[in-house]
Amino acid sequence: MLRKRIIFTLIYSNGHFMQSRNFRLQKVGDINWLEKNYKFQSIAFALDELIVLDATKTEKSIATFAQIVNRLVDDVFIPIAAGGGIRSIEDAELLFNNGADKIVLNTPLVEDQLLVRELVKKYGSQSIIASVDYKKVNGICEVYIKNGTERIEHSLVDYLKYLETLQVGEIYLNSINQDGTGFGYDFETICEVVDTINTPLIIAGGAGNEKHLNEGLEMSGISAVATANLFNFIGDGLPQARGKIFNNGKNIRK
Repeated sequence: MLRKRIIFTLIYSNGHFMQSRNFRLQKVGDINWLEKNYKFQSIAFALDELIVLDATKTEKSIATFAQIVNRLVDDVFIPIAAGGGIRSIEDAELLFNNGADKIVLNTPLVEDQLLVRELVKKYGSQSIIASVDYKKVNGICEVYIKNGTERIEHSLVDYLKYLETLQVGEIYLNSINQDGTGFGYDFETICEVVDTINTPLIIAGGAGNEKHLNEGLEMSGISAVATANLFNFIGDGLPQARGKIFNNGKNIRK
C-alpha cells in the first residue's frame, strides 16, 4: 500500500510569502523571514513534499519565482512542486531547472489544453499536479481559475473528470471557503468527489492542526493532505503533528 503524504504549501506573491484566508492574502515575510522562522533543513523530515505557489495577482515574473524555488531547494531535501504563472514549455523548464520536481497548473488546464498535454508528454504525468480551486455557493461547488477570480462553467465533478482526460498525475483540491480558516477540511465535498476519480487526490484548505491532518489521512482515496497555515505550524508544530499522526498508526513515513 502506498504511503500517504503530508504536504506544506507556501503561498508567494510579489516577493513575499503570504498567509491566505479565503484567498485574501496577508503579507508575512520574505524568503529570509521564511528561512529564519521555519528552518526547513531541520523540519524537512516532518514533511513529504513542499508546494510553492505564485499567487501574484499583478504581472508575474516566472524568472523571479524560479529564483525563489532555487533558494528553497538549497534549504530542503524533499520534493518541491512549483506553480503559478506557467504559460509555456519554457516557463515549466525554468522551474524544473531551478529544482522543482513537479509543476502545478491551474489556469492553463482550462485555457491551454495543448500546453498541458505537451507538458505531460515531455515530463510525464507524475510531474504534473492539477490545482483546483472551488467555492461552495448555496450548496453548489463552483470552480475558479486565475487565483480564484474567474468562475468556469464546469461542475466540480465534471471538471475533475475532465482533468483525468488530460492525464495529470495528481489533483490538488483546494476549498476557497475553508482556506486559511483552520476549521478543517471540507469533508462533505471531498466525500462527494473522491470516488468519482481515479487520479491521486491531495486535499487542501482548512487544516489548522494535527487533528485535521489526521482526519484527512484516515479517508480512503486521499493520497495526501496539505496545509498552508504558516502560523499554526511554525516552530516545531509540523514535527509534533507528524509524530502524533504516526503514533496513531497512520500509513505515513516515520
